[in-house]
Amino acid sequence: MTKNLYQLLQQAQQTFPRHTALYFKEKSLNYTELLQQVDVVATTLQQQGIKRFDRVAVYLPKQFETIFSIWGANAVGGVFVPVNPALKAVQVQHILQDCNVRVLITSKDRLATLNEVLALCPDLHTILLTDDNEPGQALAHLTIKPLMSADHHSESQAASSLQGAVTDSDMAAILYTSGSTGKPKGVVLSQRNMLVGASSVATYLQNRAEDVILALLPLSFDYGLSQLTTAFSTGASVVLLDFFLVQDVVRAVARHKVTGIAAVPPLWAQLAKAKWPDDSAASVRYLTNSGGAMPQPLLQQLQSIFSNAEPYLMYGLTEAFRSTYLPPADLARKPGSMGKAIPNAEILVVREDGSLCGPNEPGELVHRGPLVSLGYWNAPEKTAERFKFDPVAPAGIQITSPAVWSGDTVKADEEGYLYFVGRRDEMIKTSGYRVSPTEVEEAIYRLDPALVDVAAMGVYDGVDQAILVVVATSGDEPDIASWQTQLKRSLPNFMQPKTILVLDKLPKNANGKIDRKTLANQYQDYFLTAATS
Repeated sequence: MTKNLYQLLQQAQQTFPRHTALYFKEKSLNYTELLQQVDVVATTLQQQGIKRFDRVAVYLPKQFETIFSIWGANAVGGVFVPVNPALKAVQVQHILQDCNVRVLITSKDRLATLNEVLALCPDLHTILLTDDNEPGQALAHLTIKPLMSADHHSESQAASSLQGAVTDSDMAAILYTSGSTGKPKGVVLSQRNMLVGASSVATYLQNRAEDVILALLPLSFDYGLSQLTTAFSTGASVVLLDFFLVQDVVRAVARHKVTGIAAVPPLWAQLAKAKWPDDSAASVRYLTNSGGAMPQPLLQQLQSIFSNAEPYLMYGLTEAFRSTYLPPADLARKPGSMGKAIPNAEILVVREDGSLCGPNEPGELVHRGPLVSLGYWNAPEKTAERFKFDPVAPAGIQITSPAVWSGDTVKADEEGYLYFVGRRDEMIKTSGYRVSPTEVEEAIYRLDPALVDVAAMGVYDGVDQAILVVVATSGDEPDIASWQTQLKRSLPNFMQPKTILVLDKLPKNANGKIDRKTLANQYQDYFLTAATS
């Protein structure tokens, strides 16, 4: 029985020892070489005192060392915390503080951007650098050492220190996702969540060792991390790619004969505009989409480019990994549908009292089963809001597994195919991320003390939700261009407002609060109208 991700990799190595596991730039590693490097990092982490359940943050772009670090932490029973490389210092600080990170794995240049915040992270004791072989440096209360400092010929003690005690219910990772208010929350995933998720996705995508999967998405995103776990569960190969130009993706697909690509709608829109030479995409056998609805015209463009590929349209949430998928055979028959539950998941549509909705009756999507995560890190009240009673659990059982109440309103037709209706909260879903309007608003309030009101909202721009901000100020007319320059230093790209509008005043409700519903209705067609005017 596979208990954890490290054992998953061990099994892949035993079955496919010389098969390529990873491609990165001009290099590749087979499963035996990958496992050896993971064991080196595991030994380094043991030497730094990492024990079962200690948090290890990884703040790196996609590269070999990122994978060594994630699986090395898992090997010694640590909990890996992948930090989106697009985040700025203040967001990284929140994550390091929130889940009491003990070891941070990063690079020299990224460390330089964090110097001012690391002193505010008292639980952090060690920095491991991917590109520094000079021991003995010090920064604030921290020890700085090279990541690959362990003797390459020494055997990791991971198996003996971990395997006797570990269970698949142990926590494996914390992934940070935004809530509708305040700062991001850490979703705690168990080993079982990730193992069952890998198996489920590999089942309906029919993954096999011959697959070459392109990893375009951040590994801090459960959808991005899934490209690795799914591949390792089947002995497939993964191409790690952080690209600057969309043609880099075209070249990678052609060079490696990629068979599977996962993306979100804005990324698919970029790929649809790329120049695809004849047969450059012929190897691709499937496409997957999540993180937002796929517009029908965009889907048709992609089907023309990837003529041999089957599109899988999916819906998921970090709290439960993946929930639904629409089989390619149903695309024409069920346009606009989210599909049905993935293997090993049950999806319910329920009323507020927990009773089940009838066909075509809107209700909240509730996910139950082994993919439901363990809750939010150190946030019992927020956990209780989202992880609630299981609507179909038998009354006689005293200890019940919670279900995830998604906050999304959906409906199911007579055949059980699901359709998205809308969000119940004010979250902005953009570029596959859930963005807290409050977090964007707080960043803008800091720009000008004369600001009276600020409201951020997600507005459809023809492909995805884009962030529109409206403000009212008691001071002089603001310099929007200067604001946008400052925001680029404090917010990651996916949180940047596309447009900031200055109004005389913002509408208020009877309680004196900003009337977000009125604003949403007023500006729902803003970008579409602007594009045609």
